[in-house]
Amino acid sequence: MGFFTDTSVCIGCKACEVACKEWNLVPEDGLDFTAMSFDNSSGLGADTWRHVAFIEQRAPIGVQESGVGRPEGAPDPVDLGMPSFDLPGAYTGEEERGEFRWLMSSDVCKHCTHAACLDVCPTGSLFRTEYGTVVVQEDICNGCGYCVPACPYGVIDQRKDDGRVWKCTLCYDRLGEGMEPACAKACPTDSIQYGELDELRERADERLRSLHEQGIGSAQLYGRDPDDGVGGDSAFFLLLDDPEVYGLPPDPVVTTRDLPSMWRHAAVAAGTLLAGITAAFLGRRR
Repeated sequence: MGFFTDTSVCIGCKACEVACKEWNLVPEDGLDFTAMSFDNSSGLGADTWRHVAFIEQRAPIGVQESGVGRPEGAPDPVDLGMPSFDLPGAYTGEEERGEFRWLMSSDVCKHCTHAACLDVCPTGSLFRTEYGTVVVQEDICNGCGYCVPACPYGVIDQRKDDGRVWKCTLCYDRLGEGMEPACAKACPTDSIQYGELDELRERADERLRSLHEQGIGSAQLYGRDPDDGVGGDSAFFLLLDDPEVYGLPPDPVVTTRDLPSMWRHAAVAAGTLLAGITAAFLGRRR
């Protein structure tokens, strides 16, 4: 089971953030205005398991009519009734009224098929559920923090008060009762869709074809491919720009993929060292 998040219909209402906090009793972490966005939270963390990112891209209104000086293939800005103000023209050098293109995306733990956090957890606190998702058992987490740098997406985080790690569980308790996750239930536009992965991937492929036919060539799926560096994500996305624009790594890989070869090389090195010491010791006895 998993999530398909269609960012093209996300309106940035943050209902998913609120529903996640309410159902999972996630502590309030306050408002975090970074002065870089109208967003009031900065990203995923131990006390933010869902985060709706606001990505603002400015383009002068006059340019969208003529198309002169705009990046090739860039879609026209859309007037969403959001704040606008006079800024120096980014393309012509003239004073023009600037308009934002707003990209909004509800980010969450990706529940990787090949999850590095599982590989490095020494206590078994992290486990794979019967739904294919990855969950933290906070009662046996010892706060070692090994999983934090192991996550290629920077999702897992430790709480400062006790050091234990926390992240999205895909509402594991709700799934057992036949209910959909709280965030998907609260989403008013069906931007967050929950279901069986095969069905969600078919739905995502059809949506991508539809957007391409409408001339939105920048639309792309992220985390949908089972042959990518993490074996595909159980929470994948349809994006309207490159992953880096949304703060996502362009080519994520499971960070523990080289561990087997590292151990083999370490064993060879240890064997060589032991053989050298043995030879030196026997040579001295002679």
